[in-house]
Amino acid sequence: MLDTEDGTKALQLITSRYDAREWRKKIEKTLSLPHSGLEDEAHRKIFLHLKRGLQAYKSRRADAPSWIVGGYATKEVIDRAKIRPDEISPGMTTEQVDFLGVDPGAEVDLAWWEDMLVKWFAGSDQELPELEHPDEEGEEDSDTEAETNSETNSETSDDAKETA
Repeated sequence: MLDTEDGTKALQLITSRYDAREWRKKIEKTLSLPHSGLEDEAHRKIFLHLKRGLQAYKSRRADAPSWIVGGYATKEVIDRAKIRPDEISPGMTTEQVDFLGVDPGAEVDLAWWEDMLVKWFAGSDQELPELEHPDEEGEEDSDTEAETNSETNSETSDDAKETA
């Protein structure tokens, strides 16, 4: 679980580096995490607000969640949260959202992000998400599936020859 300091940095990362291409996939992966990884209640509410506000329009039943990360739409969600914090939660103040959009600094790099993922799930019964590229996994699965299908098809054709 992220303490207040790391939670602030994670939210700053999401709200300040969304236009940096090298951070977009990491921000999307962060948005896919459960809000229970944040210790601070205000951070949880902000995270849920960003998660809902940045979610792309897709079928929520059939398609996996995806996010609009980058560009004007993202900036608008962040600016609205800063201007009207009561949209996040009644009683939320501008002081609680002042850090949004502020870069967390050079110490927040790839190594910090990977450590943050581990902390996010520390003390929880949920599994840490895969850090590998999904494209590579999909290719491996496709190859294995194709081999399995070709073996099954050859067995089926052998059975058909025996019955004929």
